[in-house]
Amino acid sequence: MVWNPQQYLKFSGHRLRPAIDLLMRIPDFLVRSVADLGAGAGNVTKLLKERWPDAVVVGVEGSSEMVAAGRQAAPAVEWLQQDLGSWQPPQKYDVVYSNAALHWLPDHARLLPSILEKVEPGGILAVQMPRNFAAPSHLLIAETALNGPWRSRLEHLVMPPPVHEPAFYHAVLAPLSKNIDIWETEYLQILEGENPVKEWTKGTWLTRYLDILQGEEKAAFETAYGERVAKAYPRNPAGQTLFPFRRLFMVVQRKG
Repeated sequence: MVWNPQQYLKFSGHRLRPAIDLLMRIPDFLVRSVADLGAGAGNVTKLLKERWPDAVVVGVEGSSEMVAAGRQAAPAVEWLQQDLGSWQPPQKYDVVYSNAALHWLPDHARLLPSILEKVEPGGILAVQMPRNFAAPSHLLIAETALNGPWRSRLEHLVMPPPVHEPAFYHAVLAPLSKNIDIWETEYLQILEGENPVKEWTKGTWLTRYLDILQGEEKAAFETAYGERVAKAYPRNPAGQTLFPFRRLFMVVQRKG
């Protein structure tokens, strides 16, 4: 999947808020090393370096476009272009942080304990993932994919929600943890502009579908989805679009 940093950062303020909420829930302790998994364009990674200026902070990101943007945004950070699914660092980290990235990877029953193993005993794993996949914004992507001439090329992308309920992650991680804090927040995002929910998903989940199509068919698919999602999220009398968005958080201290 080809990431577009400019499209993703169109809503940087709304995307940054849960990242900061997660960062602020990490307790104060001696931190010498930090890994940011799915570091994206570096706007969050820069905040990690600001909180722990004496620590070695590594941004791990699979997209070359995002790594290039991240190196500009956070030059004091060490950048590693690597797929998160194959990340096998030679060392453990005091903090492993991941904001809005791990939902792209499968098999969370295996993935999350594997990542926690890369945290120093007593260290922190901090994760935020969107859990908005049952909302119209995302369901209408699947509906559009399955109801058009592009179905044969897109239907393999239609899948169950990639993020489980909070109790699933508690069951998976609690046996490996000294302390575990899991919660959800639904943000009522007030968006401006023309069909902003389409533009929001175009920076993330919709991109998977658009990458497969080309030319007129790609434009027709985006238009068909845009018409559906505009009806699902109409503007209010002030011309704003209200977009509720649920996110799952966890701050886990490894045993040891």
